[in-house]
Amino acid sequence: MRRAIDWLAPAAMVIFVLAAWEASCRLLQVPIFFLPPPSTIAVALAQNAGLLFVSAGRTLGTALGALAVVSAMANLAALAAASSRTIERGFSPLAVTLQVTPIVALAPLFQVWAGIDHPQRAVIALACVVAFFPIYSGALTGLASADPELERLFDLYGASGWQRLFRLRVPSALPHVLQGHKVALGLALVGAVIGEMSVGAGGEEGLAWRILEASHRLQMDKSFAALVALALMAGTLNFAYQALEKAVLRWWRGR
Repeated sequence: MRRAIDWLAPAAMVIFVLAAWEASCRLLQVPIFFLPPPSTIAVALAQNAGLLFVSAGRTLGTALGALAVVSAMANLAALAAASSRTIERGFSPLAVTLQVTPIVALAPLFQVWAGIDHPQRAVIALACVVAFFPIYSGALTGLASADPELERLFDLYGASGWQRLFRLRVPSALPHVLQGHKVALGLALVGAVIGEMSVGAGGEEGLAWRILEASHRLQMDKSFAALVALALMAGTLNFAYQALEKAVLRWWRGR
């Protein structure tokens, strides 16, 4: 019964909000170019499903590509920082700077550096910047979270620094690394969308491009349809990652 309530409560809230939205638009006769009702958005979503699916694939490919690149960079940086306090202190200002700098402010710089002919490179770079800190922070925290009793056991057996790092700290860091990648996955998608909007990667025609294109033409139903497609893609991606995370952690605890 409790499980059914957990599913019904959010569903009822979504239905209530959509019904109120639909009724308000019709009773107040809100122009479609200003705020379309959910029924109109659903029709636009169905009519443009094929085009939106292709655009969603391009945005998702950009986000996942950036995540793969930044994952390698951030994890290597965390390993280096965990092996030396001096290196960690050297990385700290850069990591904090990447965390607090608004990504939109960096978009013009990356656009110039990537060149007008290669806007996609700038989009990927922006997504990498915004996703770097969660992976680096999670990996560094995990590498420092090894069991003190096991640390003393490694001291007792005279383990080398490399043995301590790869046989104790790296395996112990897995839950934190997974959590950092979960946050970074969402941020990489956000960075890809902001990059498409700021840099103007029209050649790729991702979901952000579809939103802007429809908005400029006052086709708000199509703009909202692309936004719904983006939300559905993000939700599905998060659900899939959570399932993968549970499976990996189950295997990790078993070992």
